[in-house]
Amino acid sequence: MRRRFNEGFVAPPVTEPRFEEGAELIAAAVLVPVIVRETGATMLLTQRTAHLRDHAGQVSFPGGRAEASDASPEATALREAEEEVGLLASQIEILGRLPEYRTGTGFVITPIVALVTPPLNLKLDDFEVAEVFEPPLEFLLDSANHQRHTIEVRGAMHEYWAMPWQGYYIWGATAGMLVTLHRFLHSL
Repeated sequence: MRRRFNEGFVAPPVTEPRFEEGAELIAAAVLVPVIVRETGATMLLTQRTAHLRDHAGQVSFPGGRAEASDASPEATALREAEEEVGLLASQIEILGRLPEYRTGTGFVITPIVALVTPPLNLKLDDFEVAEVFEPPLEFLLDSANHQRHTIEVRGAMHEYWAMPWQGYYIWGATAGMLVTLHRFLHSL
């Protein structure tokens, strides 16, 4: 029997180090866009602009805060993907959800995994997105590329995931969600 993304999957720890229990969480969703290319599947990632208040300069999936008008996390992810990088809903086939991810900055993120059919014809929101890039899915899902790092925060040591690729530093929530995807796919 095939398991769906949002059914029966026990996630690894998915809380970043600075998250404080009891803090009010901000609902968000990201699109985990697998691009179906003739040369092999890739993952569309963004490099956030350096001036943003939250997660400035970091590598991330297209996505963001939920709005009251969003009917679901899927609606949030689709809206944000179109706003940030110009992906059209007509090019996206949603496969399912991964478990929520809580960040140290107070976000609870629902990752929405989807297949995206080229051509992309991207239109970047230059306020939020500095650039986009596409590492091979094979690289991102290879556990040999999943690094654990340690950081001291407020006197306590915490671990986080990282996946450096061709000058890009994929880490934190984005790397954590990719590790979750890897573990889910290997549990099927």
